[in-house]
Amino acid sequence: MSTDEMDEGRRQFLTAATTVIGGIGLGLASVPFVGSWLPSSKAQALGAPVQVDLSKIDEGQKITVAWRGQPIFVVHRTQQEVSDLSAMTDLLRDPDSKEDQQPKYITEIYRSIKPQFLVLVGICTHLGCVPLFRPTAGSVEPDWKGGFFCPCHGSKYDLAGRVYKGVPAPKNLLVPSYRYASDTLLVIGENPA
Repeated sequence: MSTDEMDEGRRQFLTAATTVIGGIGLGLASVPFVGSWLPSSKAQALGAPVQVDLSKIDEGQKITVAWRGQPIFVVHRTQQEVSDLSAMTDLLRDPDSKEDQQPKYITEIYRSIKPQFLVLVGICTHLGCVPLFRPTAGSVEPDWKGGFFCPCHGSKYDLAGRVYKGVPAPKNLLVPSYRYASDTLLVIGENPA
């Protein structure tokens, strides 16, 4: 074997080894760059579904959880509060929720999947204030059966989040997408299967 043939074999080996090692180095160097394109854990958490244990909410009580930077009201309505909803229609601007303010699977006057549990985005549809929960009958006005009162400009909503007539708010409170993972576990931010 001549020296020229040995040098040619050595050259081919070194070229192949350098190409392989360079490719590995390029792949490792690109991992952080490609990773920077992915959303941060904080950004993922903002849109992630939120779970709520309903067994910890007493009848007549409201809790507020955060989802996508918004307050979400979860109310455990009493049987009387559920019964009173049908008597409210004459006082409401949109009692049947004809406008697109809830997912398609929410169709009844309760504006919920289960009548006893109400899930709403807690932002007034007038100018974005957070309404106060006023469940006590007569606490806002004489014919008040309970609901939400916006302290900013006086908008009123019943215990289904439906807006009263003659107030600044133009629409009912929004109902977010949600589903039940079990009888006592609510998942906000996901539709039912």
